[in-house]
Amino acid sequence: MLFAIWVEFVKALWIVIPAYAANAFPPLARGKTPIDFGKNFYDKQRIFGDGKTIEGFLLGIFVGTLVGVLEAYLYPGFNIYAAQFGVQLPYMSLFVGFMIALGALCGDLGGSFIKRRLKLPRGADAPLLDQLNFVIGALIFAYAFTQISAFMIIIMLVITPIIHRLACMCGHILKIKREPW
Repeated sequence: MLFAIWVEFVKALWIVIPAYAANAFPPLARGKTPIDFGKNFYDKQRIFGDGKTIEGFLLGIFVGTLVGVLEAYLYPGFNIYAAQFGVQLPYMSLFVGFMIALGALCGDLGGSFIKRRLKLPRGADAPLLDQLNFVIGALIFAYAFTQISAFMIIIMLVITPIIHRLACMCGHILKIKREPW
């Protein structure tokens, strides 16, 4: 039983790491061009806000896809090793890595869209929405292209808020992020 949980944990990390990379790197772009071009939605609130930039989106796609490419390169060797224990890693390729990264960033945009509709200011803490939006987006975009079990999804949804909070605190300490969440 414990081995089965460990296997699902490793498989979940295999899928979610490109999403983590895609979500973590946009602030490093220090982008200036808002992805919504400063436009408001029909409710007179910004669509996404100044924190979501074209430069950050493109950097996130690039880095998340790059991590996926690294995993795709390592996939054959890791899978041979995993097979010794009767385990098959979820398929990873350039395309799957790209879909995970794109999904993560679209999920993040969806979270910003919801926060703007709730009239939360930029940088406001929205527990679980901030931590899970990008994972849900990555899962939606990648689900049809690789093997993702229900248990893997549960693991991702449980570990991500913890990992996300720790990463944001580190980003704040390093002065990459304005807020520690």
